[in-house]
Amino acid sequence: MFRRTFWFGTGVAAGVWATTKVNRKLRQLTPESLAATAANKALETGHRIKDRAVGFALDVRDNMAQREAELGDALGINAPVDPELPAPRRHAAIENRNSPKYAGNPTDPSYPTYSYNRNEDH
Repeated sequence: MFRRTFWFGTGVAAGVWATTKVNRKLRQLTPESLAATAANKALETGHRIKDRAVGFALDVRDNMAQREAELGDALGINAPVDPELPAPRRHAAIENRNSPKYAGNPTDPSYPTYSYNRNEDH
């Protein structure tokens, strides 16, 4: 009698355990649960990518500043200014023709002597 009760209880416990496992797995495979899991994974991946991109951008910025300092030292731009030497002058590569220096000065050799109006001849 005791053996039968033991095996009956063991069978009931195994049945309850198996039913619980199957129901959990079925709940995990519903469309709503799958969508929520996919959304959570996408958010985690997005955060990881963002963190890596920010880290990469900071590394690039640091290396860019370091390389700029190296180039400045090599070209003498960042060199300390010697008080005996005059300060370096900077010239514009192209003069600004719209500056007041050139405004309405017909004696300037670069002043145009012809009109740019293409509709004159028509």
